[in-house]
Amino acid sequence: MKMDGEEESSNVEDARGSGGGGGGGMSFGGGRGIGLGTIAVALVAGWVFGINPLTMLGLLSGGGGGAAPVQQSAPGPAHAPPAGDAQAKFVAQVLHSTEVVWTDVFREAGKTYQPPKLRLFTNSEPTGCGQGNAAMGPFYCPADRKVYLDMGFFNVMTQRLGAPGQFAQAYVVAHEVGHHVQNLLGISDKVDAMRQRGTEAQANAMSVRLELQADCFAGVWAKRSQAVSVWRLEQGDIETALNAASQIGDDTLQRKSRGTVVPESFTHGTSAQRVGWFKRGFDTGSPDQCGTFEAKQL
Repeated sequence: MKMDGEEESSNVEDARGSGGGGGGGMSFGGGRGIGLGTIAVALVAGWVFGINPLTMLGLLSGGGGGAAPVQQSAPGPAHAPPAGDAQAKFVAQVLHSTEVVWTDVFREAGKTYQPPKLRLFTNSEPTGCGQGNAAMGPFYCPADRKVYLDMGFFNVMTQRLGAPGQFAQAYVVAHEVGHHVQNLLGISDKVDAMRQRGTEAQANAMSVRLELQADCFAGVWAKRSQAVSVWRLEQGDIETALNAASQIGDDTLQRKSRGTVVPESFTHGTSAQRVGWFKRGFDTGSPDQCGTFEAKQL
């Protein structure tokens, strides 16, 4: 993909090097220790995480849900990314493109879009949802309406996850913005309420539908951006996004990490489902076609 000519969003906060995470910590999985293997799997799964970035680590370590913060430092100072940072510029351009698309979509529905902030950090960062850590991967916090991103994860995508390419990185940002759209529409709150009332298996099933809808919204962005943004798709871009979606399906991750697949523990959907819903959003360009909660079959 070529972002030549695309404007940069002014909603990027650069907290790298600010020391915002200093000393903060989390207790995961009811006090259970998390080994390097668990962190690695959580990192793979967490890069497209939305509502609660602690849930995957809690489940992998045997806990019944998300963890609670035990210590959290104050956010460090943030500023605009330096002009010479090409990767930060790319992220800001992608974010701007999502702003253009979703502003247009909300306007068509008679609503006003409020864009999220995207906060760049390194290693650890306090958030409205608890202390964030790079091992969680990129995530969205509905409490402060911010997307959090340690850009070192882009190297992990290329070197360890088998998901290289700029459009795969753009897909990450678009997916997290999709969670912001869900938050603005009140979908996230409704799902959280239903998950609290149900069993763990039912809560996981609701999480799957939430994540697949965010994938579909990312597809909507990819489609509609071609009409309202400056940047253009190149040959192979969509295949890059589909490959990334496939690499982080729950079935693929579980098969790689432990050799077996446990469908009732899925929280994001299978590789085929993730690919299918992204394609649905891209093929239709309509968020109305992203009704994962109404779909009888995912």
